[in-house]
Amino acid sequence: MQNIITRKHIEKSLSYSEYRNLVEELLAKNKTTGTNQSEAYIGYTKLNFQRMERLEKTVKLLPELIDVLQEFSTPLYWVILAEAWCGDVAQNLPVIAKITDASPNIELCILLRDENAEIMDAYLTNGARSIPKLIALKQDDLSEIGSWGPRPQTAQNMLLEHKKNAQETKEEFSKKLHAWYGKDKGNELQQEFLELLKYWQK
Repeated sequence: MQNIITRKHIEKSLSYSEYRNLVEELLAKNKTTGTNQSEAYIGYTKLNFQRMERLEKTVKLLPELIDVLQEFSTPLYWVILAEAWCGDVAQNLPVIAKITDASPNIELCILLRDENAEIMDAYLTNGARSIPKLIALKQDDLSEIGSWGPRPQTAQNMLLEHKKNAQETKEEFSKKLHAWYGKDKGNELQQEFLELLKYWQK
């Protein structure tokens, strides 16, 4: 089966710095990415930009992950579906960018979800267009070797539990989730990619 992600998608994708610049430019115009330009989504985007800036300064890659990345020899594209208003994107994308920066063989390719619905709909999570969603492709033939997302397993379990037994409001849950992210400091995400990279190298 031909992969839904083509060379054209790779060519139009954004690097992390290009994505960051886009978000900054949109915020200067009081806008965000995607189809929803509500005040709420613009507010989320402002908060997320601060989260990204903080993570860029504070996240340190695990030494064992750096070792695996430096030995990783399969050239890959890591295609990530994202939007600036999404809190999970803000908490995970800067860490993933640091991971790809540590390997000469992995190129980060960011695509906006709402502009690439055909890809998003091929990678739903429990029927939902959840982001970030990462798809790992071999650079030579764009064959897919795996995917990750939309969040580390502990965060995903928290969300599933919340949906099953919603005692708290969406806002209360969001605070709890981001508190977990703050405490975890990107460590669980790194551990997950440590295991994935060992598998993807085969």
